[in-house]
Amino acid sequence: MAIAADTQLRALAPASEVYTRQGEAHPLGASVQESGVNFSLYSKDATRVLLHLFEDADATCPSHTFELNPLRHKRGHYWFIFVCNIGHGQIYGFQVDGPWLPEKGLRFDKDKILIDPYSQAICFGNNYRRERAIGPGGNMDACMKSMVVDQLGFDWQGVPVPSHSLTETIIYEMHVGGFTKHPNSGVAADKRGTFAGVIEKIPYLKALGVTAVELLPVQQFDVSDAPDGHPNYWGYSPINFFSVHAGYSVDNDPLSAINEFKTMVRELHKADIEVILDVVFNHTAEGDEHGPTFCFKGLQNGAYYLVDKKNGQYRNYSGCGNTCNANHSVFRRMIIDALHFWVTEMRVDGFRFDLASVLARDSRGQPMKEPPLLWSIDSDPILCGTKIIAEAWDAAGLYQVGSFIGDRWNEWNGKFRDDVRAFWRGDNGYVSRFASRVLGSPDIYCGRQHSPHRSVNFICAHDGFTLNDLVSYSEKHNWANGENNQDGDNHNLSSNYGVEGPTELPEVEAMRHRQCKNMLATLYLSLGMPMLNMGDEVRRTQQGNNNAYCQDNEISWFDWSLVDKNQDLLRFVTLLGQIRRAEPTLDWNMHRSLSSVVENVNIRWHGVEPNKPDWSEHSHSLALTVYHPITQDELYVVCNAYWDPLAFTLPDRDSSEWHVVINTAKQSPDDIYPINQAPRYPHRTILASGRSMIVMIAKSVQQDEKYD
Repeated sequence: MAIAADTQLRALAPASEVYTRQGEAHPLGASVQESGVNFSLYSKDATRVLLHLFEDADATCPSHTFELNPLRHKRGHYWFIFVCNIGHGQIYGFQVDGPWLPEKGLRFDKDKILIDPYSQAICFGNNYRRERAIGPGGNMDACMKSMVVDQLGFDWQGVPVPSHSLTETIIYEMHVGGFTKHPNSGVAADKRGTFAGVIEKIPYLKALGVTAVELLPVQQFDVSDAPDGHPNYWGYSPINFFSVHAGYSVDNDPLSAINEFKTMVRELHKADIEVILDVVFNHTAEGDEHGPTFCFKGLQNGAYYLVDKKNGQYRNYSGCGNTCNANHSVFRRMIIDALHFWVTEMRVDGFRFDLASVLARDSRGQPMKEPPLLWSIDSDPILCGTKIIAEAWDAAGLYQVGSFIGDRWNEWNGKFRDDVRAFWRGDNGYVSRFASRVLGSPDIYCGRQHSPHRSVNFICAHDGFTLNDLVSYSEKHNWANGENNQDGDNHNLSSNYGVEGPTELPEVEAMRHRQCKNMLATLYLSLGMPMLNMGDEVRRTQQGNNNAYCQDNEISWFDWSLVDKNQDLLRFVTLLGQIRRAEPTLDWNMHRSLSSVVENVNIRWHGVEPNKPDWSEHSHSLALTVYHPITQDELYVVCNAYWDPLAFTLPDRDSSEWHVVINTAKQSPDDIYPINQAPRYPHRTILASGRSMIVMIAKSVQQDEKYD
């Protein structure tokens, strides 16, 4: 039976007794104060709100229930109440009643337990069942619940926040769980797959030379939102935008996860490594009209989701059943509040916005020319020091690479991925496009006078083939996902080079290894901000699975035995990072617009003969020189995607000689040198093996060692 709030008199209540006061509408969520907790909830059309307090996550009935009186506990569209003598760690949930009018965007269900959209921790009992939140009937005995959190008390130890320029930034995209979950990770069993496990691998990340980690979703997600018998591994199924995913903590505890996450951030910052979060504001785990009711559906469905007013169905521009109504004033404020929370309380350094083009759609699903949310993020003073990266497309065909709003946004450059893959595979007609990608995609970005570093360049990411699989499989092999190999992208621009999957044929393996180096060198030496996919530096494989979102096993985990097996490739990538940071010809002024860079830096294109590039449909090779007007260094790069060797005549140099820094056709350690150890090359021509890349540099300081 619900207790009417404020019926107890404080003068008659013992100090330990739980009782209520009126409360305040601000701030939203559960805020800890000296004598208790204030709860505030938005619901414009609710007719009845109950607050339940629970003893623990497994509780099937509340210890206290308070019915909010709309005369005392509602102001405008906000319901609120203050509960005395409770605090940090208190478990709670809501029941909210109101009209069932799906065609008007209203889906109140008085029987469902709802979490607080501003929760900073979510707990799951052993009795949690996703299916119980679907359809008619109550789910109090099988629901997830919110927890009260007091964020005070963590010791940040005065560690300064890194602030790498876009020019200096090298991003490492990684899955928190998969990074250390493999039994051979060298991490203690209880720390594998956790934030604490990541801490143990910071020396590896530091040695690799990355300056930022981009973490796949760490906001609380529903592991059970996946095909039967599979977990949701990637985490693109958010439940709440303020809470840390408890499954990534050593104790699998929501409150422990907060401090463990903060500790990981602090230790990464000590190593001068930034933390970027992959955030999912385009859809939630509640799915479509056949999905569960966890929170937003049962509070004010139309404020949080795009709904077709003709039939009440959810508009689906995310490919995941629903689409968030990101430019509704309530949802827009919640997203901004969440971003502020992660920056101020959790001290992260930036965000990658999943399917960011969804956030440009209005309440009818139409793209907006001036989307309020995206402009708010772009201009927000709390976020002004962060990196903001857009996946500038959505699942319904809206593609905004090169046309995303604002000057501060960086963009995942999907065209870089596709054109670099196609060029090195040997496809016809890609020489010109490849050249543009190497220069920071001026065909995409010059028109808006963007910085060259607006482009986040990548060859592989979590979604799609790993680098090893890109050169080992011609087709996807997603049978383990249980969807009859129908899921995942069919357009991979991959090749197996003679054998599908693993092989011991030395000529096939040599070609695959060389192609990995070709694409990694292209990634690191191109203008723009490089992003390396977890494990590509040691040829991590997913056995041909290009959509391993539900594979929480060795298919997805980082196999640390590859660090020893492919030491030469790891060395190659590490030195690429050093070269990128050390060589002035690669450090083009990030404050210039891309068109200005291309105009002022002396770039010349070549073919097998200097100044004679072959831009024809059937050309598969290209060379260029980049001359730095201040240092007078010159870089010469040969990219031969042709299957046979080609002899390239070197451009003339008056005052210095060429030195070979990279030749991907050579065996380690002759495939790459630190710049100050690069051997002199005394000849007028150089032979580029089939499908190989050569990088040479001319400096005024002469080297003694010669290159054979």
